[in-house]
Amino acid sequence: MEQLLWFLLAGTRGGANRLRILDVLIDRPTNANQLARQLDLDYRTVHHHLEVLVRNRVVVNPRRDEYGSVYFVDPWVAGHPEVVARIRLHLPARSTRSGLGEILAKTQSG
Repeated sequence: MEQLLWFLLAGTRGGANRLRILDVLIDRPTNANQLARQLDLDYRTVHHHLEVLVRNRVVVNPRRDEYGSVYFVDPWVAGHPEVVARIRLHLPARSTRSGLGEILAKTQSG
């Protein structure tokens, strides 16, 4: 599970947003609409990231087909906050497209 989290949060383009979603869900189970408002993200963006997290069993949604259903963090993830904290340390302070570009440029030049 730890390797999967590394890939989903630090190894893919949407990892920073998935980390933000996980942070909220670790504090309190929430539905997609509330997440979108709280994180100031488009609902479709949040829904996409939730689908990725559910498909990889990082997040659970027992009533997936119901509007307003609540998402929960998988018990393993909730029980290992140090893994998420370690991953967070390797992400740029602000994960934006330009920030990602800067990281890629540094790795390619040196």
